[in-house]
Amino acid sequence: MSGTTELTAAALMPADEATREIAEDLYREVVDAPIISPHGHVDPVLLLEDAAFPDPSSLLIRHDHYVTRLLFASGVSFADLGLDAARPAEPRAVWRRLAENWHRFAGTASGYWLQHELASLFDVRSELSEANADEVHDRIERVLAEPGFRPRALFDRFRIEVLATTDDPLDDLATHRELTATGSVAGRVIPTFRPDAYLDPAGAVFADRVDALLDATGRPGSFDGYLRALEDRRAHFLSHGAVSTDHGVLEPFTADLSADDAERLFRGAREGRLDSDEQRLFRGHMLFQMARMSVDDGLVMTIHPGVSRNHHEPTFAAFGPDTGHDIPVRTEYTQNLRPLLNAFGTAPGFHVVLFAVDETVYSREVAPLAGFYPSVFIGAPWWFLDAPDAVLRFRSAVTETAGFYRGSGFIDDTRAFLSIPARHDMARRLDSSFLARLVREGRVSLPTARRIARDLVDAVPRKAFKL
Repeated sequence: MSGTTELTAAALMPADEATREIAEDLYREVVDAPIISPHGHVDPVLLLEDAAFPDPSSLLIRHDHYVTRLLFASGVSFADLGLDAARPAEPRAVWRRLAENWHRFAGTASGYWLQHELASLFDVRSELSEANADEVHDRIERVLAEPGFRPRALFDRFRIEVLATTDDPLDDLATHRELTATGSVAGRVIPTFRPDAYLDPAGAVFADRVDALLDATGRPGSFDGYLRALEDRRAHFLSHGAVSTDHGVLEPFTADLSADDAERLFRGAREGRLDSDEQRLFRGHMLFQMARMSVDDGLVMTIHPGVSRNHHEPTFAAFGPDTGHDIPVRTEYTQNLRPLLNAFGTAPGFHVVLFAVDETVYSREVAPLAGFYPSVFIGAPWWFLDAPDAVLRFRSAVTETAGFYRGSGFIDDTRAFLSIPARHDMARRLDSSFLARLVREGRVSLPTARRIARDLVDAVPRKAFKL
């Protein structure tokens, strides 16, 4: 077997010995702290059914687009990865493809997370390779068959205190209701209201979704009835423990329209006759309305902008969404959010968390906005930026302007249940490393750094998400 993948206290820590010692001391403050995960995409059915996980490739490769996208870029077809329903791939063969290309993940966040999972969950201490692919595959299969490796047992083992899912507005939330009623897991599993398909008239399913929304709530087909229907569904989510809404928009454009203009655009949107400028105006007004509703009902508003979805049309046509070709674009917040913040930015109790995959926006716009508006919180590095060097750049970009207490806390934003501890552990190590440098430079005292390290994994996310 080749080199080891042993994770030590020094992983992701400063190379300088004196700074590393401080970082390791700070990390010990938080290494065993419970996980608060207020934004993610784990399917709650996983926990309700509590079925054994499938084979290693299904668990760690096929449903993780961080992994499949890099393998595809390296010349491995989606069919060879088992993503073509018409041509099922043998799971062991898929695993071998990862092993053959393991070296390509060196230095990536995906590689670090996989390494962490292999070592901490499966006690795989040797670096994956073609030579040991089958041996590692068999070891993982044996672990997957153990009763202690079922989803609920792992949920408790991971010390997850709060896990938020992402859910359609018309979901009856029966799964969440049953998980709560039965006390199946020690922590809370809460839904998140995700209304994108009901707000964007450019979407192919917009009219159908609006019809379904109005039918489900019994509201009339006017713009006011549409707003009341959305408020009804938000109330349903609140009654099931939801604390936030999520908005995945291309641009965070907002607009405050008159009642007559909103009614006109709504009717045009339902009939499919708005041009692109009118569609943008309607989307902007609905993002504004979502903020107005958050002021009224208290749900935290999270905005995830700046991603061009399904960039490669042939891949989307053949394999569907979430297959690795969503690509970041430039984001602008200051002018786009001005109507929303002028109306609600100082409203008592309103919280809006701003995320970005355009990291140039952190120091230029997001941190200054959070440094003034009581409602604005800085979203943690997300998607392509939840990676070691990007997290440290993020801390440098926002801290001098907004400090440590205007953020969201770490957000794992994942469908890959097994990677949640790895992602949170990475963030804790990196925050400890960043704080250690400030201690060494005499900018923060060690007792204050210890408090900040603890607050970043507990008090900070609790405040931002009203937990």
